[in-house]
Amino acid sequence: MLSHKLLIYTLFVSYLSFAQGGGQGVTQNDIQLNTITTALPFLGINPDSRSGAMGDAGTALSPNSSSIMWNTAMLNFAESKSEIGVSYTPWLRQLTNDMHLSYLSGYARVGTRHVIGGALRYFSLGEITFTDNAGNYIREFKPNEFELTLGYAFKLAEKHSIGVNGKFAYSNLTGGLVTQGTETKAAIAGIADISYAYRTEDINWFKVNGIYSLGVTITNIGNKVAYSANARRDFLPTTLKIGNAYTAKIDKYNSLTVSVDISKLLVPTPPVYATIDGEQTLISGKNNDVGVIAGMMQSFYDAPGRVIKDDNGDPVANEDGTYQVKKGSKFGEEMREIMIGSGLEYWYNDIFAVRGGYFYENISKGGRQFFTMGIGFKYNIFSFDFSYLAAMKRNNPLANTMRFTLRFTLGAKANEKESTPE
Repeated sequence: MLSHKLLIYTLFVSYLSFAQGGGQGVTQNDIQLNTITTALPFLGINPDSRSGAMGDAGTALSPNSSSIMWNTAMLNFAESKSEIGVSYTPWLRQLTNDMHLSYLSGYARVGTRHVIGGALRYFSLGEITFTDNAGNYIREFKPNEFELTLGYAFKLAEKHSIGVNGKFAYSNLTGGLVTQGTETKAAIAGIADISYAYRTEDINWFKVNGIYSLGVTITNIGNKVAYSANARRDFLPTTLKIGNAYTAKIDKYNSLTVSVDISKLLVPTPPVYATIDGEQTLISGKNNDVGVIAGMMQSFYDAPGRVIKDDNGDPVANEDGTYQVKKGSKFGEEMREIMIGSGLEYWYNDIFAVRGGYFYENISKGGRQFFTMGIGFKYNIFSFDFSYLAAMKRNNPLANTMRFTLRFTLGAKANEKESTPE
């Protein structure tokens, strides 16, 4: 069955990524730190408390107002005809007390095959004091970023849906400050998301009825941005995500959902350079100063791997002028670029939920590794979700991150079985 194969494949890739990152035989010396960085990283912060409590695994979860961020196509399977949600996240409270992320989102069904949605994401970096190189005061400024989203989902058939988002992002980090004779500016981007969702309720595993969902998305496809006219333009955090979720309906009061997401930045990996005969020479990998589409394609095969060096720390050259790279290290690095989110959700009587999860990113690619937990409540048209992040390492700036989400269901519920042609 297709759903079984996709679930097994996702779990297999998850295992490979874990094995490459910390499996037997891999030492710290074998891992070459090579983190991929992007512009406008706030686009990749998850404001949703429900998925935030499940290890940031939300691509295939049952739809709600936050689905426009995770997977717009999933909105066609929503039980309610419309919903509005508000989320608030105090950010990096280990470092400062005035940064926060706010998120407003909603959707409305139009007929039986169409859903429209919208969202506003606002990120405040608090108050910053600008000084010159000598430490002299210049002025105060409150950097901020926001993203506007308009989404549309179309139901292809009873179990299949596609979605697309158009987004506008604005990032003002400097307030036009002139530094070293160069005037800075706000970064502006036009962005698109594409998504696919598959959902079936015809599942019976181990004599338990259930629901299986698959989600595939590519988010934040947009132009490269810069904060000054002369600066190099950077990629947005374009990301491929594949999510699976299975909900077991244990009885009429109890249900359990398991969700697994794998994701990868579709951004070129920084190559390895070295100074050879007084010139910067590309030793391994690919030139990452390319266009957006070329960069997305290149991201699947451009990892430089581990360059072999001699006793003096210089790269070892081959006879043809190329340089030696440890066998298998390029593939290993590509696998280490895969991130994994996984979570569990238990509901009692569709009133109270308990959630937990784990997120993994390899240490050579950023090292975000944390446990998450949370709860949820539903009453009439209101629902409330809370999540808490427990970092695995001391002094992690993400430690103790809390998210709060309040949702309001508007209008009657959609028909559970719609007469949509296959």
